Amino acid sequence: MQAASRESYKVAAERLDAYVRGAEPSAVASTADAILSVATLLRREPRLRRALSEPSRSGEDRGALLGDMLGGRIGADALDLLVVLVSGRWSAPSELLSGAERLGVEALLASADKAGELGEVEDELFRFGQVVAGQSALSNALADPVAPVEQRATLARELLAGKARPVTVRLVEAALGGFGGRSFNGALTRLVELAADRRDRQVAYVTVAAPLSDEDERRLGASLTAIYGREVSVKQTVDPAVLGGVSVRVGSDLYDGTILRRLNETRNALAKR
Repeated sequence: MQAASRESYKVAAERLDAYVRGAEPSAVASTADAILSVATLLRREPRLRRALSEPSRSGEDRGALLGDMLGGRIGADALDLLVVLVSGRWSAPSELLSGAERLGVEALLASADKAGELGEVEDELFRFGQVVAGQSALSNALADPVAPVEQRATLARELLAGKARPVTVRLVEAALGGFGGRSFNGALTRLVELAADRRDRQVAYVTVAAPLSDEDERRLGASLTAIYGREVSVKQTVDPAVLGGVSVRVGSDLYDGTILRRLNETRNALAKR
């Protein structure tokens, strides 16, 4: 987002935090669902996006337009948050859409946090991403841009039934809708990171040939916490192809100590002789 859009989103996010402090988790989840439904409407209706982000209109006018459209159709809390959102200055209609999606997602994460389930939601999102990545047919079906989102969401709901919390399922649906303009896999990864960030943690993606023991994972997490000065949430991926060693990615930092990397480096060095 450009500076004006970031500032507008910040105002709405602060209003969300104030609302969450006095609301029950179930109420916050319902508000989040309503916000995400409006974000879906904005995605479908480019003319509406343009009207609600038109810089020649005052923020009050844009808020009133949204209120006239949605009054009585969504809850008062969701409408209040959305009016605050559209009343800000947006650098482009697409950034308003991104702001609405992000606000809905943050509300969902806040509802899980208030319910004491945010860590579990973070893990469920990551594990579902691992399951999908490990099955090419499933990955293709869920990421297919030609298939309707609702069709893919139905498949995801069937897969997650009885295995994940409602907030997790709703976040997966947001990922299927292309949260933040990302691919399905990219959106899932971003949602995991947003969940960790709300818990004031950073995510470390760890690839190993065999699962780390609980003690090894704890030690690795403690070492990374010391390096980054922030609690680290370790997410393991088991890939026998790396043969041994550990690869760790934290943000844009990559520490690759796998045997596969060393073999590749040796092979490349020999090829240059």
